[in-house]
Amino acid sequence: MRKNYKFILSYDGSRYYGWEHQPNTDMTIQGKLENVLSKMTDSDIEVIGAGRTDAGVHAKGMVANAFLDTDLSEEEICDYMNQYLPEDICVNEVRVASDRFHSRYNALGKTYCYTCYVGGRKPVFQRKYVYVLEKEPNLEAMREAAELLMGTHDFASFCSNPRMKKSTVRKVDKIEISRSGSFLNLTFHGTGFLQHMVRILTGTLLEVGFGKRDPGSMEDLLAAKKRALAGPTAPAKGLCLMKVYYD
Repeated sequence: MRKNYKFILSYDGSRYYGWEHQPNTDMTIQGKLENVLSKMTDSDIEVIGAGRTDAGVHAKGMVANAFLDTDLSEEEICDYMNQYLPEDICVNEVRVASDRFHSRYNALGKTYCYTCYVGGRKPVFQRKYVYVLEKEPNLEAMREAAELLMGTHDFASFCSNPRMKKSTVRKVDKIEISRSGSFLNLTFHGTGFLQHMVRILTGTLLEVGFGKRDPGSMEDLLAAKKRALAGPTAPAKGLCLMKVYYD
């Protein structure tokens, strides 16, 4: 009997071209999942993700769903997928969902964490998951700027898609900036994020931390709605999707 299954996934995005199908390559997360599920069910399967993480971005709590016609139990599906998926993709949980469940449209919010490294020695074993900074930024200045970015705003200045036709208004509930040993974490929670938005927010906040921008300039930057005025797009490898929220 055909049922809608919900998956919670973790993956190291280092060697993938992002979540979504790309022409001329099978190295996408979506593609790897569909390939395994299609073999399992001997049919064409479409896997829907809660978002489209970019090339090189990681996830600890991505959510996806797919309709499958199989006699296997949830645990057996999970075991089968983990047996045949590459070692850098893990299915943490498989559950039957309602037929109306849609991992992207039903999502109420997401949490991302961007990690920078501010230690004195090269992070050999964490190098694929952190953005190495040459010096430590001023965290208080960054927090002051972050306060002005929280809330419901038009984030067009923080969107890398110049042909964006849909609304660029988003609600960012929380931006938390914390230091833990040699690691600097920027945690973002919001109802949704634009293309490269978290990475551009990170790059802009780091410029504040390095004294290249005044914290109070965030209000003018939001009002300008011009991508060219914001900071650089921070490298993909420091970004991780932590959790997707539903009712």
